[in-house]
Amino acid sequence: MLFCHSQPESYHQHSASYIREALAPFLKNEEARLMAESNAKGSPFQYILCAATSPAVKQQEETLTYLNQGQSYEIRMLNRKLVEYTDISSKYVKSIVRVVFHDRRLQYMEHQQLEGWRWNRPGDRILDIDIPLSVGILEPRSHPLHLNTIEFLWDPVKNASVFIQVNCISTEFTPRKHGGEKGVPFRIQVDTFSINEQGEFMEHVQSASCQVKVFKPKGADRKLKTDREKIDKKDLQDREKYQLSHETTVLKECSPWPDALNLTTHSSSSTPSPHLLPSSSAQDTQQWLHHHRFSPFSRLFSSFSGADLLRMSRDDLIQICGPADGIRLFNTMKGRSIQPRLTIYVCPQPIVKPGVGDIVYHALYLEELTLLDLSDKIAMLYSITPQRITHIYRQKPTGIHVLVTDEVLSPRTNLKEKSV
Repeated sequence: MLFCHSQPESYHQHSASYIREALAPFLKNEEARLMAESNAKGSPFQYILCAATSPAVKQQEETLTYLNQGQSYEIRMLNRKLVEYTDISSKYVKSIVRVVFHDRRLQYMEHQQLEGWRWNRPGDRILDIDIPLSVGILEPRSHPLHLNTIEFLWDPVKNASVFIQVNCISTEFTPRKHGGEKGVPFRIQVDTFSINEQGEFMEHVQSASCQVKVFKPKGADRKLKTDREKIDKKDLQDREKYQLSHETTVLKECSPWPDALNLTTHSSSSTPSPHLLPSSSAQDTQQWLHHHRFSPFSRLFSSFSGADLLRMSRDDLIQICGPADGIRLFNTMKGRSIQPRLTIYVCPQPIVKPGVGDIVYHALYLEELTLLDLSDKIAMLYSITPQRITHIYRQKPTGIHVLVTDEVLSPRTNLKEKSV
């Protein structure tokens, strides 16, 4: 299904002076200057989050932007070169927007943190796309297994806007302490890809991100007001140590997020081997890590071949990844036999085996009682990518269909076996 809003004719103008005039209504002079400076670097796009930056950030530090939980914020995607930029030959590009952790320690624990959030907020998403407000985007998608990610297509010859909603708050990932909590910062990152010769969105074009903190509704407005009052009380000499606040936030160029590359290339690559081999290349090792849900550590092991990783001892992995993930990674690498916690029988359609009157089912053995594990097993069984699985239903004896979630797979159901 396509979602597309018509663009005014002004977006099709190719005059450089007209582009500057078109940007003027929503860009401050300082931001226009930043755009002019970065134009010289050859990057084709500019991403602008329509939310004010904090004035309580010192010079030379990264900007910090406050957001309200659940509020729609616009990200403008501007093609700064239009026809001048000819490296992108495809009609559309794909942009993947995600909310990730700013703190490196939390990045390593991303999977556990997101699973914990999913358990506490069943049915909710970390990042949503506000389709009615968005302009110039096609095929918006929010995958049920990637709660912090949205993706869509847009025409690089035209400017586009996507409205996003962040539904988690910074303090949800902070250990509770006496006297209040200090929320952790997030990153909003945009990774953009163009079509390759095979017609797949695999050619990385650009990545950019900014630092944000998310507060309960109206909390961001109060925090921004407090920061401004704090700076106004300082003398002129002290104020010069801090950045000026802007009405919008310019996303800075950065490295592509590893999962973004994995999501883009997953559809065209074959299913990784369940076993890590000494002959596995660094790229094969990265795919193996993503496939077995060790994505938070992909950056750490970005240059490791299969032989490099297999040489590491159990203690080495525990020291690098922590006890839980280190032991899980060691056991997965060594192919330890694990007793399944749940057996599920699946059948894509009522297929009757020739000569037999019964319907044929396949058994799936789950080591983890999560929707993610079930989707991976179904994808492997039918040789498809997990991204193609949007919903899974359990058929009750009465014929009704129940949407399968982590809670449905929970041991609290007290079932040894289930059919889907």
